[in-house]
Amino acid sequence: MLPKLVTPKYDMIIPSTGETVTYRPYVVKEEKLLLIAMESQDEKQIETAVMNIIEECIESPININELTTFDVEFMFVTLRAKSVGEGIQLSPKCSSCEEVNEIKVNLDDVTVANLNDQVDKLIKLTDDISLELKWSTMKDRHINLEDKTETETIINMITNSIGMIYSGEETFNCNDVPNAEVRDFVESLSNEQFNQVVDVMAKAPYLSYEINFDCKKCGENNKIPLNGLADFFQ
Repeated sequence: MLPKLVTPKYDMIIPSTGETVTYRPYVVKEEKLLLIAMESQDEKQIETAVMNIIEECIESPININELTTFDVEFMFVTLRAKSVGEGIQLSPKCSSCEEVNEIKVNLDDVTVANLNDQVDKLIKLTDDISLELKWSTMKDRHINLEDKTETETIINMITNSIGMIYSGEETFNCNDVPNAEVRDFVESLSNEQFNQVVDVMAKAPYLSYEINFDCKKCGENNKIPLNGLADFFQ
């Protein structure tokens, strides 16, 4: 019988909960899943591969569907840094002359922006009705990727981000309410109320890094923000 390779173990902290989990770097079997997904250039397929890799490599009990989008993104970047090295090569274009530049990004420097900001997710709509938001999960994002228009995407994103609705003495947990009913509630909001919700959602934590480089051709200084997992697969 062939010998088994010993895989090192590491700890990481889940950003949204502060919980420490143990993980191993991903190996060729999981890397293959990612490469196949990346070749497809299908965002949903890439994110499915990312979630599958996290489930395989995290050795502590987790529910992948309950993790926020920024949890999944940060956890995968952490996994990738230990699996293939902390540096990845990107090829951004210069904003001035559009020359392609080869840039190395240190994944250990990637952070979650807005994580420690105190955001009030309880929104008062009327004297009697309020709603409480929760940050979107990757499962919610998968549903939104099926939308045809930007308006549908925003409406469904808000629908999936409402955790509780309060009406007078009544409390409604939206996990127990049909999704279509919650969507009808969202579509009944006034423009002002809708914008209140959008403003709070805009403060959600997100994966963040800024590329800073001088173009090799024209010398122009470029500062390009990377926000979210897709930007790290350019």
